[in-house]
Amino acid sequence: MADHLYVCLQDEDKIVGYAIDTDTGGLTLQAEVPVAGGPSVLALSPDRQVLYAGHRTRPAISSFRIDQGAGKLMPQGSVSAADAPTFLATDRTGRYLLCAYYQGSGAAVHPIAADGAVGAPPLDELATAPGAHAIATDPSNRFAFVPHIARLNDNVLEPPKENPGPNMILQFRFDVQTGRLTPNSPFRVEPAERLGPRHYCFHPTQDLVYFSNEQGCSVTGYRLDRASGTLSAVQTVTTLPDGYTARNTCSQIHLTPSGQFLYVANRGHNSIAGFAVDAATGRLTAIGHVSTEAVPSAFSLDPAGHFVFAAGTASGQLASYRISGETGALTPLVIYAVGQRPAAVLATRLGD
Repeated sequence: MADHLYVCLQDEDKIVGYAIDTDTGGLTLQAEVPVAGGPSVLALSPDRQVLYAGHRTRPAISSFRIDQGAGKLMPQGSVSAADAPTFLATDRTGRYLLCAYYQGSGAAVHPIAADGAVGAPPLDELATAPGAHAIATDPSNRFAFVPHIARLNDNVLEPPKENPGPNMILQFRFDVQTGRLTPNSPFRVEPAERLGPRHYCFHPTQDLVYFSNEQGCSVTGYRLDRASGTLSAVQTVTTLPDGYTARNTCSQIHLTPSGQFLYVANRGHNSIAGFAVDAATGRLTAIGHVSTEAVPSAFSLDPAGHFVFAAGTASGQLASYRISGETGALTPLVIYAVGQRPAAVLATRLGD
């Protein structure tokens, strides 16, 4: 077995791969593959054999077979898209690739070939609204959600443009036999405040889903009704320290595999906020912040949940941290110069 980390360098048109030392969290460059068109988002097949990449400057989706020994990427297939994919995720079976389109104001489902390759046009396309930022199926593979942010084109390096976004989560039913998405009832979950739900992750054992809120600079935990596939908010907590009032937006959100700790990236405050997750209720308690690279739009946890790797899109560097198994606190390790605009980070385990 071996752990690897992949980083999209959007402005260099390539993906680089690193071997992860499972004892120290140290990274060793293993390979790089040219990927034209600004690779900016990544997803992994359920069997961890195939890596999917979305291209931003020349809209498309590509797939790469992962060499299970060295972690090298072998191009497999690609399909063009009308708009740049903002988020990619396979369904739980690995038969379909779900895509959210921020500028394209919608979502799509692509069929995946038996060998994991993507290359066929979408079999389902849905118009939602501008600012669609993520999509994934729930653990039952029967439902999916598409969050939409509350302010569009919200670059944290600039003053807010006050361009209102939908500020909602759309709820869908997913048919694994056909790959089709249909609106659930109710269709919309609309926060009372201007939160701007962006990305989300599912608790490994409880019926809970956690959303990072881009404009709200917070995390909201939602109860997931297993029968209806609908969400109801139970808690919202800030990702910022008391007294911080400067410009900030949240980006990605990740849980440790154990479900004990949750992390969210702050862009502007430039930090990773940590939370302890109550084992009985799933409620969050803040455990502090650690400084990170400028504009951390993407980060990833290693497969065992021992390390965090956070990319600074403005600095071109990747910061690494050790996760305390007792408290969830992050201890800074090494900062790596990885290249221009590291836009996506994904860790995986190979060979088991």
